[in-house]
Amino acid sequence: MLADDTIYTLRLAVDEADIRGAQRLRYRVFVEELGASGGLIDHAQRLETDSFDALFDHLVLIDKRVPPASGDHVVGAYRLLPDDRLPQGGRFYSEDEYDLSPLRATGRRLLELGRTCVHPDHRGGAAMLLLWNGLAEYVLEREIEVMFGPASFHGTDTAALAKPLSWLWHHHLAPPAIRVRALPPGRAEMDLIPADGLDRASAMAAMPALIKAYLRLGGMVGDGAFIDRPFNTTDVCLLMDTGRMSARHRDFYTRKQAGN
Repeated sequence: MLADDTIYTLRLAVDEADIRGAQRLRYRVFVEELGASGGLIDHAQRLETDSFDALFDHLVLIDKRVPPASGDHVVGAYRLLPDDRLPQGGRFYSEDEYDLSPLRATGRRLLELGRTCVHPDHRGGAAMLLLWNGLAEYVLEREIEVMFGPASFHGTDTAALAKPLSWLWHHHLAPPAIRVRALPPGRAEMDLIPADGLDRASAMAAMPALIKAYLRLGGMVGDGAFIDRPFNTTDVCLLMDTGRMSARHRDFYTRKQAGN
């Protein structure tokens, strides 16, 4: 998987240097920028790691101007785990936060997404679009039917997030067949404001850019948020049913295939 312009190369991680570059970027974004903590964070080497890294594919965006030996060549990253990569009896990363049994019961091809991040110096340009294109190619090649994974609001005060959480609950709740549920003790309710008390503009203004991007493509959310105190976030489980996308949404995923 390769997508180039004058600055970037996009690929699945090909060696340990790429994976460590992704972990270093995650440290920059999740630890230094957002205040995450945890037992597997390596502050000495500035790496954010966990026990799931070995299972996932790592889609990495490389700044071609930065030598890999520096450890800072990865400027965008996604973790991707198709369900056929799970070991016998294995669990998805999200199952620490959500009951995924409705998804598992569908028998459909699943893809878990996570640890999405872009270096602050590369936001607002081509970087995120290239990552999205790489995800589209990955989904098409593996015939993925449902994508899912946690997406985060910064902070753990749900009262301060009442408008966007309530908007998601009232307008983007997944259908029962794939509606995962946040688990206690971290579970927090999302329907904090009645639908008639919400203003779309103010709710969307408080919505993270990544969540808004998923919503534009037909994304939905599970039942309940999860308070992730080590990461200093409030998570919602985003889901995208690629089989039920509108023609407009599907065009995003098929335009690369048509050009091949």
